[in-house]
Formats: sequence, structure tokens, C-alpha cells
Amino acid sequence: MSDQHSFETLAIHAGNTADPLTGAVVPPIYQVSTYKQDGVGGLRGGYEYSRSANPTRTALEENLAALEGGRRGLAFASGLAAEDCLLRALLTPGDHVVIPNDAYGGTFRLFAKVASRWGVEFSVADTSDVSAVRAALTPRTKAIWVETPSNPLLGITDIAAVAGVARQAGVRLVVDNTFASPYLQQPLSLGADVVVHSTTKYMGGHSDVVGGALVVSDPELAEELAYHQNAMGAVAGPFDAWLVLRGIKTLAVRMDRHDENATKVADLLTRHPKVTQVLYPGLPEHPGHEVAAKQMKAFGGMVSFRVAGGEEAAVEVCNRAKLFTLGESLGGVESLIEHPGRMTHASTAGSLLEVPADLVRLSVGIENADDLLADLTQALG
Repeated sequence: MSDQHSFETLAIHAGNTADPLTGAVVPPIYQVSTYKQDGVGGLRGGYEYSRSANPTRTALEENLAALEGGRRGLAFASGLAAEDCLLRALLTPGDHVVIPNDAYGGTFRLFAKVASRWGVEFSVADTSDVSAVRAALTPRTKAIWVETPSNPLLGITDIAAVAGVARQAGVRLVVDNTFASPYLQQPLSLGADVVVHSTTKYMGGHSDVVGGALVVSDPELAEELAYHQNAMGAVAGPFDAWLVLRGIKTLAVRMDRHDENATKVADLLTRHPKVTQVLYPGLPEHPGHEVAAKQMKAFGGMVSFRVAGGEEAAVEVCNRAKLFTLGESLGGVESLIEHPGRMTHASTAGSLLEVPADLVRLSVGIENADDLLADLTQALG
């Protein structure tokens, strides 16, 4: 399919060719481990073993590449599996990475507790400050890692500006695009080398699948990543790939509603006396608002806020919510609420990435906005 088509059309059609045998308009779930060969080495369509390639996963990977404007997409068993593959493909012991001062707790844990034991070092920088990123570089730096919007403080990084720093230093720029999704932001077009996704989140969209993805434009890097994907083996299974591919078809319409509802939620929170700060890039007072408006189509469905009364008050807000389900993860059609300090970001405690104890994070779903506002009002008391 031509990449000249609109995003909404690509989301539905890229990689989704009709089944040649039956004409089924939805790609089949090829729940198979191995494939009959027509003589030794006589592969049909290049398929020999489903760790190496599977037709359902291929459909998803083609779709992912099209949506991010990349040359190749790779689908994994989880977002962290994708990140682990990327680190092993890009780095060797002794290398250094600049990571953000606000990032998913699992990403920090991967660097601090896993990659560090392999001899990979990292420095923490405020990636919204280009000079801070430049200052964090060392002669051994091989990559700059960015989340924008970041998790959970909704910080914004100027991708094009940091890409300029990366090019000048001869290092790779990795952008975790999970919070935005490719519908709202396409980092490769802004100069990034690699896009990372937890497809569990907005791409899947229904809280029923765990997955991850990498998308790149450089053909040599694509081959290196594909080699490691096969060698390490943490690939997306066919049913998981099918679920993500199904979810992506409604990504555009879902993201429009997520953004619409989140804007209303952020407005309510800014006016509530028990909220001391609202973190949402759609607010004009957000320090990254102008950059976000430049590089994003809209501001997304994630909102964080700080509660007067400290940690216990924040925990009580989470516990009192009814329509907002108390749970980890994000990006599903249903609204979720959590306390990052005790839940998704507990691994950052005591580090430069430790989150405020009075912070509450919302994944604003696509329910009726008035119902969501009423639930937050009663939860805040």
C-alpha cells in the first residue's frame, strides 16, 4: 500500500491484504510453529519457523512501519522485550546512554538493574533542555533515549532539536512514542533513528494484549535488529499480533476521543481546590506546550496531577475513584487511575527519576466525559 494514503486509511489497510485462499478481509491468525518446505530450503514466502517469521506478525510489522513512516517494523512480546532487543543490538559493554529524568519505571529498571550488569552505563538528563542533553554526552555515548510525552510527568522533548544534537555527536536517537501513538506524533520524520512502542497501550487499545514494537528507517539497523529479534526470540505470538493489528484499525478515532476527554479532565483539575498542579501538555501554561503543539497533532489522553495533602491524600483519591479503574497500564478504552510512586514507578524510588509522592496518573478513556468528570469530583472529595 502506498504511504501517500492518509493515516486513517493506512491504519486499516497497511499489511491487511485479503487472504489469497478465501478472500477473508481480516488477516488469518497463523497459529503455527513450523511450515512445510518444498524440498530442502524450498520455503514458501520465506517462512520456515514462527520465531523467525509468521504471516500474522508480518502483517502487523508492515502496518507499524507504514504508520510511523519507517522502512521496517518489528513486533515483540512486550515493550520491554523490544527495548531489550534494541539495547543489545545498539550497545556493547562499556557503552553509555543518556536517559531522561522522567521515564517509565520498567525502562529505568532495565537500564539500572539489567543493562548495567552487562557493562552499559547511563546518565540522566532533562531531555526537555537541549543543552542538558548535550552536556550529558560522553565519548562513549552511543544513544540518547527520549520519552515524549514522558511517563508519568508528561514532559515534552523537542525531538527535532535533540535529533540535531544526536547527529552532531554521531549517536542514535531513540524515542518512546507510546504516550502519543503514531497518530499524534511521528518521531522518525523529526529525525529520530528508532521509535519504541508498548503496543499494549494505545496501539492495542483494549487492555487485552501485551506487546511491543520497534520501527526504523535505516536498512542496516533494521537488519541488525531483525537478527537480534530472531536470535533472542521474544517475538509477538500470532494471536497477540492479530489483536494489536485489530486495535490499530480504530486508533485514529480512539485517540481523537481520548484527547477530547483528557482536555476536559485537565480543565476540571486546574479549577479544583484540592489539586496543586496539573501536568498536561495541552494546557497553555505547560512548559512544553508550544513544542508539543509543533510536533504533535493533539495532546493525547494522559493526565497527571498532584494532590494537596501529600502522598496519603493522593492514594485516597485513587482508592475512592469508581469509574476510573485502579490499575497499572494505560491506553485502553476504559479510564484508569494509579499512584505512580507505589505502582508503575516504584522501581525509581531513591533515584534521579523518583516521582513525587503526591502524584496521581490518569489514563483518560473514551467514556462519556461528564461521567468521568463526576467520578473525579467525588474522588477528590
